[in-house]
Amino acid sequence: MITIREVAKLAGVSASTVSRVINGTAKVDSDKKERILRIIEETGFVPNEAARTLFRKSAKTIGLIVPSIRNPYFTELAAYIDDFSLQCGFRPFLCNTGYDPEKEKAALQMLISMKADAIIVASCSEYIKEAIKNCPVPVVSLDAMWSGPEVAACIHCDYYEGGRMATEHLIESGCHNIVCIKGPQYRYSARYRYQGYLDVCKEHNIPEQTVECDYDFNQGLAMTEELLKKYPEVDGIIACNDIVAISTYKVLYEQNISVPGQVQIVGFDNISFSKLLSPELTTIIQPIKEMAEKAVELIANNELTELSDKKFIFPVSLIARQTTK
Repeated sequence: MITIREVAKLAGVSASTVSRVINGTAKVDSDKKERILRIIEETGFVPNEAARTLFRKSAKTIGLIVPSIRNPYFTELAAYIDDFSLQCGFRPFLCNTGYDPEKEKAALQMLISMKADAIIVASCSEYIKEAIKNCPVPVVSLDAMWSGPEVAACIHCDYYEGGRMATEHLIESGCHNIVCIKGPQYRYSARYRYQGYLDVCKEHNIPEQTVECDYDFNQGLAMTEELLKKYPEVDGIIACNDIVAISTYKVLYEQNISVPGQVQIVGFDNISFSKLLSPELTTIIQPIKEMAEKAVELIANNELTELSDKKFIFPVSLIARQTTK
C-alpha cells in the first residue's frame, strides 16, 4: 500500500503538508492542496487510522452501549445516534450486550482501548454503574435516571409525567378499572412511570391494579393472560412500553375482546410500530430523536468537562390514536 511519504514525494511537498490536508488542521496553499488531493485519488491512498488516532489523541469515535438491539426502541435510538454522529464527523460504534453484565464489561473495556471520545450508555444495569466509576472516557447516561461523578451528563425524559398522562387519559376516556403493566422496578424509568400511575389513582380514588413485566413481547403475552384472570373487569390498560402494548392487543384480539370498545390501551415510547398497528396505538411520546441529538451534541461540542448542570430532562406528550376512545 502507498504511504503518506510516497504521496508527499509524488506531490512535491512534505509529509506534514499532506497530513494537514488530510486532517484539515491548517490552511494549505490551494495549488498544493489540489495537487495532493489529485495524487490521493489517483493512488487510492487510505490514511492509517491508527496513526491518525495517536496523532490526534482521539479516534473520532462515539461508543454506544445498549442492552438489546432486538427492542425496536433501542434500534431507533441507535439509528439516531448513528445519523447525528456521522453528521458531526464522528464514527459511531454500537455494542449490543443482551442484558449480559460480562458483555457490558467487555464493551466498556473495548471502547476505552479504542480511545473512543465518549461512551453513550443506554442501560440501567447496576453493574455498569459500578464499572464506569473509574472510566477514563467521558460517559453520557442516556434514557436512564442515574447520575453522579462517574457520568459526564445524564439525559432522560419525564417518566413520572408520562405515567400520569397515560392514567389521566384513560380516566378521561371513561375507564374505571385501570390496570398498570409496570416495568421491572429495578429500573428508574419503570419506577417513575408507575409512581405517576399510583398518584393519579390516589387523586381519583381509584384502586391500584398492577402486574409486573419486562420490556419484552413474549412476557407481555404471558402477563396479559395473567392480568385478564386477575382483573376480569379491566377496561383500561397502561403498558410499560409499546412492545408490551402490542402484545396486550394481540391477546385481547385472540380472546374476542374489542379494543377500544371493551378495553382501552396506552403504550409508552411511540416507536414506529405503534402507528403501523391496526388499530393504531395510543402512546406516550418519548422524544428519542431529540435525546439522541443532545447526547451527540454534548460530545461533538466538547462540553462534557465543562457542564454545570449535568441533567437534561425532556418533556413527554401523549398522542391519542385508535386504542383509546
